[in-house]
Amino acid sequence: MNIFSKRKRRLENAEKRDVYQYDTLPQAFRGQVAHIWRDAIGPYAIDRDLRANSNAFWQLMKETLCREKGIFSLSSRVSNVAEQCLDYLMSADTEGALDIIELSLRVIDRHVREMHPYMRKDAKITQDPDSAIEELNRRFLEHAIGYQYMNGIIIRLDSQYIHSEVVRPALSLLAQPGYKGPEEEFIRALDHYRHGRDKEAVAEALKAFESTMKAICKARGWSHQANATAQPLIEIMFSNGLIPAELQAHIGGLRSAMESGLPTISNRRSRHGQGPDPQPIPAHFVAYALNLAASNIVFLLEAHKALN
Repeated sequence: MNIFSKRKRRLENAEKRDVYQYDTLPQAFRGQVAHIWRDAIGPYAIDRDLRANSNAFWQLMKETLCREKGIFSLSSRVSNVAEQCLDYLMSADTEGALDIIELSLRVIDRHVREMHPYMRKDAKITQDPDSAIEELNRRFLEHAIGYQYMNGIIIRLDSQYIHSEVVRPALSLLAQPGYKGPEEEFIRALDHYRHGRDKEAVAEALKAFESTMKAICKARGWSHQANATAQPLIEIMFSNGLIPAELQAHIGGLRSAMESGLPTISNRRSRHGQGPDPQPIPAHFVAYALNLAASNIVFLLEAHKALN
């Protein structure tokens, strides 16, 4: 709903573009997530004789997070598993809150989605999974929080334009049959990035780039060594006409970027030993590596589709 406070916030940010923060989840945002849970997961049923209820979903969220965190309860103040999840959402630090939000959306996206509409009605679920995901992502943007839920994980986006024009298309293309390996690697890269595991993020981005080329080779019957790395795979892409010959003279810069950009970042910064002293990767390098991987993946897969 277009209420006054939202219009005011948009006007205040009118001169800013793609400005996100990543460290704070406002209480109002957390409360909005709680409303999504109520509508898309359903209330905890005290009366266990109800024909259908959402207790198993709340229990799954609680038990999964406790196991991952190495704890036995999400809250010492309440015992009801739904109330424990809500208490944790409202009181946890940013990383913890994002963990349970991500987990809850997986439950909605995968488990609630499988319920028959009649069972959802019996469980008092009033919001469908797609609407819940759309609302969560809209709430992130309303509060200028730089995250979005996609393909089962919450990913960080440093630029809304790059996210919508590069990262989202890459995930969409990789979701097609035949690209399960590179899809999983790219999702892991994004997940590592959100959790600050920068070296792992860059390494997985390169794996996704290389695996995409291997998948194209498999689809087209182009041979390559099993352990082929980025540069020989790129050469196969060019030598087999993935890019029309008449255009090759105009894309020298692209080839140079593809051959030296992502592989160089990964090789120098994450895949090789760092020596006796830790060598952190600057955040802008990590973002560049992920965006470059996504751009290259989209380019290659679109060229693959276009090649007769």
